[in-house]
Amino acid sequence: MTDSKYFTTTKKGEIFELKAELNSDKKEKKKEAVKKVIASMTVGKDVSALFPDVVNCMQTDNLELKKLVYLYLMNYAKSQPDMAIMAVNTFVKDCEDPNPLIRALAVRTMGCIRVDKITEYLCEPLRKCLKDEDPYVRKTAAVCVAKLHDINAQLVEDQGFLDTLKDLISDSNPMVVANAVAALSEIAESHPNSNLMDLNPQTINKLLTALNECTEWGQIFILDCLANYTPRDDRESQSICERVTPRLSHANSAVVLSAVKVLMKFMEMLPKDLDYYGTLLKKLAPPLVTLLSAEPELQYVALRNINLIVQRRPEILKHEMKVFFVKYNDPIYVKLEKLDIMIRLASQANIAQVLAELKEYATEVDVDFVRKAVRAIGRCAIKVEQSAERCVSTLLDLIQTKVNYVVQEAIVVIKDIFRKYPNKYESVIATLCENLDSLDEPEARAAMIWIVGEYAERIDNADELLESFLEGFHDESTQVQLQLLTAIVKLFLKKPTETQELVQQVLSLATQDSDNPDLRDRGYIYWRLLSTDPVAAKEVVLAEKPLISEETDLIEPTLLEELICHIGTLASVYHKPPSAFVEGSRGVQHKRLPGSTESGESESPDTASAAAVSDAPPAVIPSQGDLLGDLLNLDLTPPTTTGPPPPASSGMQMGAMDLLGGGLDSLLGGDLGGSPAIGAGFGAPPAAMPASFSAPVSGGLDDLFDLGGGVGMPMGAYSAPKTVWLPALKAKGLEISGTFARRSGVIQMEMTLTNKAMSVMTDFAIQFNRNSFGLAPAGPLQVLTPLSPNQTIEVTLPLNTVGPVMKMEPLNNLQVAVKNNIDVFYFSCQYPISMLFVEDGKMERQVFLATWKDIPNDSEAQFQIKDCHLSSDAASNKLQGSNIFTIAKRTVDGQDMLYQSMKLTNGIWVLTEMRVQAGNPVYTVSLKCRAAEVSQWVFQSYEAVLKN
Repeated sequence: MTDSKYFTTTKKGEIFELKAELNSDKKEKKKEAVKKVIASMTVGKDVSALFPDVVNCMQTDNLELKKLVYLYLMNYAKSQPDMAIMAVNTFVKDCEDPNPLIRALAVRTMGCIRVDKITEYLCEPLRKCLKDEDPYVRKTAAVCVAKLHDINAQLVEDQGFLDTLKDLISDSNPMVVANAVAALSEIAESHPNSNLMDLNPQTINKLLTALNECTEWGQIFILDCLANYTPRDDRESQSICERVTPRLSHANSAVVLSAVKVLMKFMEMLPKDLDYYGTLLKKLAPPLVTLLSAEPELQYVALRNINLIVQRRPEILKHEMKVFFVKYNDPIYVKLEKLDIMIRLASQANIAQVLAELKEYATEVDVDFVRKAVRAIGRCAIKVEQSAERCVSTLLDLIQTKVNYVVQEAIVVIKDIFRKYPNKYESVIATLCENLDSLDEPEARAAMIWIVGEYAERIDNADELLESFLEGFHDESTQVQLQLLTAIVKLFLKKPTETQELVQQVLSLATQDSDNPDLRDRGYIYWRLLSTDPVAAKEVVLAEKPLISEETDLIEPTLLEELICHIGTLASVYHKPPSAFVEGSRGVQHKRLPGSTESGESESPDTASAAAVSDAPPAVIPSQGDLLGDLLNLDLTPPTTTGPPPPASSGMQMGAMDLLGGGLDSLLGGDLGGSPAIGAGFGAPPAAMPASFSAPVSGGLDDLFDLGGGVGMPMGAYSAPKTVWLPALKAKGLEISGTFARRSGVIQMEMTLTNKAMSVMTDFAIQFNRNSFGLAPAGPLQVLTPLSPNQTIEVTLPLNTVGPVMKMEPLNNLQVAVKNNIDVFYFSCQYPISMLFVEDGKMERQVFLATWKDIPNDSEAQFQIKDCHLSSDAASNKLQGSNIFTIAKRTVDGQDMLYQSMKLTNGIWVLTEMRVQAGNPVYTVSLKCRAAEVSQWVFQSYEAVLKN
């Protein structure tokens, strides 16, 4: 009879009967009773009253009975911690049992009993099991360390289990190695800064040796661990790739994806002209293709990962287009994903095949899929210029089908084709106009209105067509209303005599009868433009539009790099970094591909140690929230003065910088039609730069603190060497490196712009996002001559601190947008806080003493500067060059004490005491500041100034 009989009893007084059976002398009866107890527990009955009786059954040689008792223990130990201690002796005994299965069972159960009282008793048995002669016991003990660390991390560290785990990486048994790696990875994930996985070439060699022999899940742990290693050079990278490549032919798809992740990461280090690089590209395609023959759910996961791989390295799958052709029985989620990848892989070589497929898909029955297929035809036209004509004729054929949703999608994509190839395919406009009445979706209506407005001079009855839309103006969506307003203004500028009434009607509908602020604002701008300067209006509204780019839905490069490092995990399916969906601190370390460290987050040497203090790396725009919108919609118009911020009543500030064009003043033609409130901000001449601050005068403290001739003239402010802020790869050929300096009281951003592209760059502009200290450009970015290919120029941008303020993480992070005639580019950099120390930062002696006492002691931070060989006078001189002023100096027991003050641009004072002992290269700096979060950054400035 099967075990199902244990689940069918309905007797009364069951607990009492079970108790009697558990205490029976007969072994078989005992075993039956324990099975009944486990069955009751499984269906949710409370059998915790039997705890002592079940624990008594632990003293047995029968492995099956022992497993059942341990199962019961794991379930009830948490609710009966005092009783669970009774079992400790048996655990200790079982850990020394001659049978390795029982030893392993004991150590596994110990790890699962999450009771603080018991954990300390378990340390000794666990230590023995970690050094057990049997590998099965060792591999079980390795996992137990991770579980114990989760319960009591301090205990595990004190007992030295982490070191034992690290030793297990060198174990002779591959399964022990795999479990040790899994345990260390788990612990390292919950403590990102612990540097547990100290990977070096020797360790990597041991892991690669174990890789060939352990189970599939062990291989995944090892591969994921390898992916966190950064090779020293391309030779080591190639060697690791060669040893990982055989995993690509594994039957388990998780192993394959983990291997792909390692290879994708290490390929970054290989030179592209290397023969092995080409071989590796060829080897990566077949395993990815094989994943697509699995069941639909696995296919979907594989396709989401392939989507990332194709964006990073399209050459891997460029010859495998056919595998992404949709099958009739694919679920819709697989179909849509395949379609996306087909477009990414479309090229001149395979476009004929792709178009034939897409035309076929457009006649399917699934509406969502058909819409996406029609869009895909348009994307192909934009991506592969040679195919544009065929795409347009295919779209016209689809419009002739008169299927409503097909027609609407076709019109939306034809609008984009007109934007990409102006004056080429406008002959189809007549066909589009025939379908005007069937359009009911906002996007399609807006696209059609744009076409009519843009090509009004070619459409005889353009005014009638637009007037027909105007009849239900208030019922239209905002998108359609905005498009209709612009289209009618375009029509008026092209045919002024015939459409005057129409334009007045739409302007009045948009401004007086509408409660939508976007529509109203645009209406007023057009109204003022047309009434004050029609020539300017024509230049603005009928300006030549930039061509649209081919790939509009690519993942932002820094995010793509992070997602490539997470191939085979949920992040690669969601296409979001783990920090976006993992709660708490676990699993949110930001990963980057090797070779890309000089990207937007590169640090200047004096902020390099910042990373050690703050574990959050500077965010790269736009990674969190919609910072793009944030940057472009901010009042990012820095005032033209560099003096103190203007009084609040000075009217609205509109100024020199607008990334989207030449500033609102040029848009409005300089004449604002008598609106003084707005006009007040324009045309004000820039204020003169402040004169250099005179050197601070000594405060006369010699009498009290013996400040005898120690502090001489300052040596000049320290500025860090330039580092690459924006690499050319991420900015279509524009490379920006830079640093910050403070000269004559003005903060300057000193940049080197290099054009590594083939085309000339012009129209440079710059904006900052809100930041901790309100840094903003004090004027436009002065690039006076076009930047030719391979040309490098030095640019200095004066900054002020009257911009909008928002606390950043880290505090000195600055997010920047730079625009030129090609695009807008984003990067972030860190400025040394010493740039913000002002020239009048020398405090009076009495004020210093009073302030030092006034700031509570818990706001005091103490740091040490090592390897510094300057005398106290030399240090004082050096610091004064960076506006860190010595108020007084005294000598106590052969130790010089320097009392110093500095003031930040936002009025925060920082007071320090620096101890310097002759012959001792370690200085001690004690800082007091009311804003305690500033302290660590001030200390870093100290370190940077004194050591450079």
